[in-house]
Amino acid sequence: MSQGTIVKVSGPLVIAEGMRDANMFDVVRVSEHRLIGEIIEMHGDRASIQVYEETAGLGPGEPVVSTGAPLSVELGPGLIEKMYDGIQRPLEVMREMVGSNITRGIETVALDRQKKWKFEPTVEKGLRVNAGDIIGKVQETVVVEHKIMIPFGLSGTIEEIHSGSFTVEEVVAKVRKDNGDLVDVTMMQKWPVRRGRPYKEKLPPDMPLITGQRVIDTLFPIAKGGVAAVPGPFGSGKTVVQHQLAKWADAEIVVYIGCGERGNEMTDVLLEFPELKDPRTGESLMKRTVLIANTSDMPVAAREASIYTGITIAEYFRDMGYSVALMADSTSRWAEALREMSGRLEEMPGEEGYPAYLGSRLAQFYERAGRVISLGTNGREGALTAIGAVSPPGGDLSEPVTQATLRIVKVFWGLDAALAYRRHFPAINWLLSYSLYLDRLDQWISENVARDWSSLRSDAMRLLQEEAELEEIVRLVGVDALSAKDRMTLEAAKSIREDYLHQNAFHDVDTYTSLNKQYRLLKIIMSFYYKGLKALEAGVGIKELFAMPVRERIGRAKYTPEQDVASVFLSIENDLEKQLEQLMTEGVARNA
Repeated sequence: MSQGTIVKVSGPLVIAEGMRDANMFDVVRVSEHRLIGEIIEMHGDRASIQVYEETAGLGPGEPVVSTGAPLSVELGPGLIEKMYDGIQRPLEVMREMVGSNITRGIETVALDRQKKWKFEPTVEKGLRVNAGDIIGKVQETVVVEHKIMIPFGLSGTIEEIHSGSFTVEEVVAKVRKDNGDLVDVTMMQKWPVRRGRPYKEKLPPDMPLITGQRVIDTLFPIAKGGVAAVPGPFGSGKTVVQHQLAKWADAEIVVYIGCGERGNEMTDVLLEFPELKDPRTGESLMKRTVLIANTSDMPVAAREASIYTGITIAEYFRDMGYSVALMADSTSRWAEALREMSGRLEEMPGEEGYPAYLGSRLAQFYERAGRVISLGTNGREGALTAIGAVSPPGGDLSEPVTQATLRIVKVFWGLDAALAYRRHFPAINWLLSYSLYLDRLDQWISENVARDWSSLRSDAMRLLQEEAELEEIVRLVGVDALSAKDRMTLEAAKSIREDYLHQNAFHDVDTYTSLNKQYRLLKIIMSFYYKGLKALEAGVGIKELFAMPVRERIGRAKYTPEQDVASVFLSIENDLEKQLEQLMTEGVARNA
């Protein structure tokens, strides 16, 4: 182990000399307090160290000891339901050790070493195994079956395998390597956070991640294994959107990273998630969630580590064959931590003071998402979908973090303060947002939901764009100057906005909408538009058309419980047909 001494302290940056034998990204222990840090730059025997804890009171001459290993996470049973800080220290354990205010220099392990887990082997002695092969399983929570895998870099023949209750450090199997060495296999493995976990093959993103949020699933869908950015100014609902996705997205595991967000927001997550019922299982949502909390009052350098800690844990569950949704809230705070460390390192600043490597660091993070075939003899299909919130100062989407993110991600859900101010939630601006997965997902949607889904969506988007153009005219000369057809366009677009895109996250029924219900609801609204145009041609008055009693039923259709969708929506379709026929008959009689 390399040992040096501190020569300079600059906030979270500590410079130590005598570290010639240390390596880049080695974890070090700083001073007598044994603060945890990581080497981020080497110059001869001088190492620049970012310290993940408060450095107040440190001074030159204090010791620095390298552990000789990179920053790594512990992976094994016990991850689910846990809440960690940015460097995978369990917050609950730290509270028991030092109370509510975390002190520095705390050393604790990520996985409980005392708890015994019931290990059930799934392979037999004498079987040939490779890295990634599943050798057993542990029922971690009532909804998550934790699969124990052969660690990366190990292959050979199972010499021994045991059944029963073990701690994460006890040997559950022994593997005889090809060179004759016998290797112990435990239920826990370690992985360096800055290195993506390997896989056999990356698959194309051609299956949607169903979120139950109408504006997302219909207009701007994300693929399983895809990446999305949610930029928006303060108060526009970024955190609520991410909470909704965590609750309802079609993923088996949720990893939620609170990176530099306010402490009260993370408190909301902590209090809300255990109370939330998982719609898939009826159990608490925490039974399939891992939380990483690095709030804005925690040391800034730990923010930089938190998103790597989170995505490494997510990759581990992906390798088991699970679909994992990763929420990073927010990557702007992470970029600010990068900027602060870069400034203290006296690196040449890029745009707005951010380091020149901001774009490449963001890309390294998002590129770890994907739908893959895992390592192993019978590789499993797993998916890791990454959704990052971006908090541009003042809502300025031209700032560097937003622009660098948009060059990488394929889905952009642009939140709009004006929509939020009008109480339209989710406040995703349909004129700004886009999804580049649409073409790939259309085939899946047409095969599994409806063949005319993409044409309905295209027509709805066209109406919303035409509405934006017509509003300019309305502001200048008033709505009465418009033709009946244009007024019909405005009314249909208003129905799409208010009856379809507006969704109440706190309403028991409206908080989640299945794809079938989304399709039926959009079809009714578009039927009103298509048939309304025909009625206008037949001489029906525009006011009579807008005053149809069925309009109120269409407006309330989104509150229909899923089990009643078929009967209620059919009844609304029949009412719409009858009332339009009646108006057209009366119109013909009047003209005659």
